[in-house]
Amino acid sequence: MARSGFALHEGVIDGCTVSYMLADQGIRFLAGKLRLRQVTRLREDSHQTPVLTSRRDLSALEVAFRMFERWRQENFFKYLREEYALDALVDYDVVPDNPTRDVPNPKRIEMTVKLQQVRAEFERLTADYGAEAFMHAEHVSPTSRDTKRAQGQLARRIREAFDRITELERKRKTMPVRIPVSDAVGKDIVKLDPERKLLTNLVKMVAYQAESDLVHLVAPYYRRAADEGRTLIQSALAAPADIEVNTNELRVFLAPLSSPHRTRAISALCQELNRRPTIFPGSRLHLKFAVTSRKTAQERTNS
Repeated sequence: MARSGFALHEGVIDGCTVSYMLADQGIRFLAGKLRLRQVTRLREDSHQTPVLTSRRDLSALEVAFRMFERWRQENFFKYLREEYALDALVDYDVVPDNPTRDVPNPKRIEMTVKLQQVRAEFERLTADYGAEAFMHAEHVSPTSRDTKRAQGQLARRIREAFDRITELERKRKTMPVRIPVSDAVGKDIVKLDPERKLLTNLVKMVAYQAESDLVHLVAPYYRRAADEGRTLIQSALAAPADIEVNTNELRVFLAPLSSPHRTRAISALCQELNRRPTIFPGSRLHLKFAVTSRKTAQERTNS
């Protein structure tokens, strides 16, 4: 596409300032029956990256952002796997699965592995044959009996490997790439019950969002929030605390953290939370947060 077809698109999405050179146009496939949208990005090195989408409700800038900033999604799932055990098994109950669901053919996969091994052997033998011929051509008469015997043995092994490759390729062609899971397993088809897993994943994502909100609140009071904000919040949530209940309030007193500047940041976060009236679920008690001094914390521990 000509450079004149691109225009600069700038904006702020999810708190990120982004800028792209984009061209936005409609395209047709299947003799005009399928209509899609193509958003093309032009980089500084003149490389063009087209993005096909059926979403017409998004601006070209949003389409580009979702495509080229998808590392944020990858980091999100990486963080949840590492910190929230998103992939952990939570239930051993099973439910029936669809027996017609297609899966990779395990026998064909096994045949492919064998084929790769024989091909590797064939390449090694042909290399040995060439090296053997070169060395004897340099140091021994071409009519040497030992030379002919060694080359004859290598040639025989090369022919055998080639024949095995041919036979394995022929057999693999007769095997379907994918087969029904019932054929692959050969017994009752079951899968882990997804309901509890979905529920626990939902709870973990809500916890992640709550953590993100706390990081956002503490950012003005913690200089390294962009790099260490989540670590700070995790430390505060894992710190010991005392709870006091009176007629109208449920007070949470957090222990000081490992350093004064981290403690000050969490104390400021507590004040921010106290400005947002929150009722403890199932009660009429207002939640109040504070960080105690080290002396007070020690006295509470001793008592």
